[in-house]
Amino acid sequence: MTDIIGYILISIGILFNIFGCIGLVRFPDVYNRLQASTKCVTLGTIFLLIGVAIVSAAGPIGAKAIVCAVFILITSPTAAHAISKGSYASGVKLWDNSVVDKYGEDLKKQENVN
Repeated sequence: MTDIIGYILISIGILFNIFGCIGLVRFPDVYNRLQASTKCVTLGTIFLLIGVAIVSAAGPIGAKAIVCAVFILITSPTAAHAISKGSYASGVKLWDNSVVDKYGEDLKKQENVN
């Protein structure tokens, strides 16, 4: 029974990773692509690793999978935030049809205060 649950989680993880890759190719600008890759691929990879941990039972492979899942959960959003902030600072433009630029609004407010 646990193998079935593990394989289901692995399949869900693969689907999330596929959707993240499709979003990475199809979205128009770096900020939308970061959103797709960060959210979908992080969640998909965590599902994969939890599925591997369940299938491999309580062995060393399961422990390594859980440690890797925690590491990815912490580092992936942090890296995406750093990349997007660096992109914005270097002048990478938003997509022409973008509706909101909260970070730009906050920067303008800070400039007006100083």
